[in-house]
Amino acid sequence: MEPAVLGSKLASGLVSQLIKRLFRPDGPGAGLVDKPVRLSALVSFRGEKRTLGEKDVHRLAEHLVRQAVDSPGEPPFRGREQTAVADALARRLLALGDLDMDDVQAVRLGHRQLAEKLHHRAPPPDGLSTDACHFLDSATEWACLQILEFFTRRSTFVARTLVEQTRSQAELIAKVDELIARSPRPGTEDRGFERRYLPYVADRHNHITIYGIDLRDSPDRWPLEVAYLSLEATTAEESPLAQEDPGGALTVQLPAEEALLAHDRVLLRGDAGSGKTTLVQWLAVTAARDGSGVPYVLPLRTLIRAGALPAPADFLTAVSCPLTPPEGWTERVLTAGRGLILVDGLDEIPAADRHRTRDWLLSLIRAFPGNRWLLTSRPTAVRPDWLAAEGFGELTLAPMRRPDVATFVHRWHTAAEAPEYEAPLLDSLRTKRDLARLATNPLMCGLICALHRERRGYLPTGRKELYDAALTMLLARRDRERGLELDLAEETQLELLQRLAYALVLSGRTEMELETAEAIVDRCLPAIGLTGPAPAVLGDLLLRSGLLRQPADGVVDFVHRTFQDYLGARYAVEEGHLDVLVGRADDTQWEDVIRMAVAHARPRERASLLRQLLARDVPRLTLLALACLEHAPALDAAVRTEVEQRAAALIPPASKEDARALAEAGPLVLELLPGPEGLSNRQALGVTITASVLGTEEPEGALGVLRRFREHGDLEVRRQLAGTWSRFDTARYASEVLDHVARHGLYLTCESAEQRAALPGMQPWSGLAFKGEHPVEEILAAVRAPEEVTLLDLRDNSGLTDLGALLPFGSLRNLLLARCTQARGLDRLADLPLTELICGQIADLTGLASLRSLRRLTLEQELPGRSLTEVLPVDAHLTYLFLGRHATNQTGLRGLEHWTELVDLSLGPLTTELTAADWQAVAALPRLKQLHLHARLLRELPRSIDHMPELPAVKVLRVTGLLGTEDLSALALRLPALHSVALQNMPGHDFPLSRFSDRFPGTDVRLLQR
Repeated sequence: MEPAVLGSKLASGLVSQLIKRLFRPDGPGAGLVDKPVRLSALVSFRGEKRTLGEKDVHRLAEHLVRQAVDSPGEPPFRGREQTAVADALARRLLALGDLDMDDVQAVRLGHRQLAEKLHHRAPPPDGLSTDACHFLDSATEWACLQILEFFTRRSTFVARTLVEQTRSQAELIAKVDELIARSPRPGTEDRGFERRYLPYVADRHNHITIYGIDLRDSPDRWPLEVAYLSLEATTAEESPLAQEDPGGALTVQLPAEEALLAHDRVLLRGDAGSGKTTLVQWLAVTAARDGSGVPYVLPLRTLIRAGALPAPADFLTAVSCPLTPPEGWTERVLTAGRGLILVDGLDEIPAADRHRTRDWLLSLIRAFPGNRWLLTSRPTAVRPDWLAAEGFGELTLAPMRRPDVATFVHRWHTAAEAPEYEAPLLDSLRTKRDLARLATNPLMCGLICALHRERRGYLPTGRKELYDAALTMLLARRDRERGLELDLAEETQLELLQRLAYALVLSGRTEMELETAEAIVDRCLPAIGLTGPAPAVLGDLLLRSGLLRQPADGVVDFVHRTFQDYLGARYAVEEGHLDVLVGRADDTQWEDVIRMAVAHARPRERASLLRQLLARDVPRLTLLALACLEHAPALDAAVRTEVEQRAAALIPPASKEDARALAEAGPLVLELLPGPEGLSNRQALGVTITASVLGTEEPEGALGVLRRFREHGDLEVRRQLAGTWSRFDTARYASEVLDHVARHGLYLTCESAEQRAALPGMQPWSGLAFKGEHPVEEILAAVRAPEEVTLLDLRDNSGLTDLGALLPFGSLRNLLLARCTQARGLDRLADLPLTELICGQIADLTGLASLRSLRRLTLEQELPGRSLTEVLPVDAHLTYLFLGRHATNQTGLRGLEHWTELVDLSLGPLTTELTAADWQAVAALPRLKQLHLHARLLRELPRSIDHMPELPAVKVLRVTGLLGTEDLSALALRLPALHSVALQNMPGHDFPLSRFSDRFPGTDVRLLQR
């Protein structure tokens, strides 16, 4: 009988009276003595002060048992056992006096455990039936429940409980403190260190030098957020959105500081002075401040000096960070994937060390996947696919465009507190061709600004003259205007600097040991008539020249590689080392040295140097000779002609890559570009690409070339003409080129407010794209006839919130929404005649199901729901569907079989493995003829192909993003009825068609080169 049941047979009042009589009424206070009072001292039937005898306890027990037997209902046991049960219950109650515990301990024990102890303390009952024993146990538990209730109501119980709890908590806290002191909680030390390290990184890299600002008692270092200029980076890497883009842009462009948003691994290329190191600083400071990662800035020229490249534990030591991290901290950061590793200056180390650096970098990446990696380099330091196999995306810092230059000039003059010189300089940059050609990166812009202010508006026109003037400014005028006495004359400084520069050029390095530099200065002292100790002379040069610096203890270098090349070339020419220059022409690190040597050389020396370059009969050296011509105002006419004729063999360029390489030779190429007559479509495209690239340096000449192609019929050529609008004067390019280009198959992109403002002056475009924060109302105001627009492309527009604002485009059939992160209300577009929607990274896909007129649908973001039928329009007669990155993370391909009219299915670089059930949905499509797959599915999710069944209805296969190492045999087996296969390589990964064609016998296999 359970105690609860027994409670119905025993009156609680009767039991409570028994309990009160079993115990003395008052306790011993709060129990603050060392030995708390035990139960044996509390019972009323023991000790000298008894108030209840043992016979009394027996009588009370008999009374309780009788009440239970006489209560209504079935008796709990046989009547003749009543006396034996009462005696047994009395003996258990009397056992309370034998328990060695106090009331607090009893309550903590609980009524069942207390009853168990009484059962074992009392003599066992003899001869009782099973029912009687069960009743006895239940009665004991019921009595114990009442006893504990009685204890909790005693006046001393609460006080004693609090005391016990306080003592226990104090003991526990002391033990925990001791445990923490012996074994700190994992991560506590790390977080404490990071609270010091991240502010240190942010402070250390939050300043940049703006050349020339320190000439008039102004600081030369400015906060990064004030001076930083957001430049543009370009990449040719395939994007699923770009694949389905009706305009098919040739390159993807993005702000350089967003380099690591699209890829976790980036090789960033940029010319000298283009802002690579400044970008590294910006990324480090941003990450340190917003907590998006733990940045490590690792300049290679510093790391390589120590010989062995550092392991993660030595990252901070290698860059002279004064903070000491907890042991193993860097490895824990990288293991958790929280690292932002910024490796700067691949081009600043010798070629022999680059492979070692590559192995070091790849070993780190393989050991610590999941982190973000950025490596910077000059464009030609390593081959295009140097790290592509390891998943590195390549970006190139684009030259500064006119708006960038204007922004830089404004910030420079604001920082220098010289606003009166800003407008005249901007006018000069617009009208002086040679000057504008030089202002292509922050370094040169800074020098031009400084020289313009120093010369009160007068500027040199050539690159050599500009450097000559810059050196004079840095070596002499700065100290003179500060009122400092010049210890070393300008020519003396030049002699020392050019010898140091040439030594660095010969060694292929950008840094040298302090002892080496002192030895070079020591050997030079007699020649320049100085007798002072070499360390003192070198120290003065470091202090005063403005060109040489000491980035770390025991190391010297030039403030920028450009000065090293210029001065090294000057010394090579003076010493007659032209043969040395030609012998090193194959090394890309020597390109600028050779160009500057031509500028320094005498006419006869120039002719000899250029002939030797041509004699090598290497295309790159021929283009290098061509690039040198701009630095050779006086040159033998026969040599100039030979260079131009040899270069003509490379013109017109045969490919996009050749076109960009040709543009590196400089604006002189524009005079040699032919066409459009007599050119194939591919050649015409190459010519327009070359002219487009040169549009920043020589807009007038480049515009003249592009104007000749404005009526060309090839779609790719017309796309190039439309895509290069931003490099030229907006209104002029619109009227002279764009307004004459055939519109069919083409759309026009507007990136700036100026371009948008030019739209009303042109003939209407049926296809328009707006990239960036263009308010919808201003777009509508600029479009003369929105009801005639059939294609609209909106990208990177966080101001677009309500898609219902697009309803004035009443004839819209094709709509692209990319990275419009606040856009909502797809259902508002249900009344438009949309047949194609390309959508990626908008705020909400709710309402997509209402777009019943769609025939083609491209999605590149995670779809909500558990099935495609929960998201996609079930009433739409879809014939084409593209599902890109992350799209199938939740839905898979479940429900795909609903769209029975689907002919073309394209699967991009998915991030979730396809299951057998997913492929069964594909197999259930009765009209499916074309299947497009991204090669990442084969490389990274190979089991997806293992689950793929035979698809005998598929006739056309397209595989994009191939590296050339994939095995396509599984696809050939599962697609037995193929008629056509199109294979497209990942940019920078070329391979012969024969590598794959044998896998598809009897099938038309084509290779689409990118």
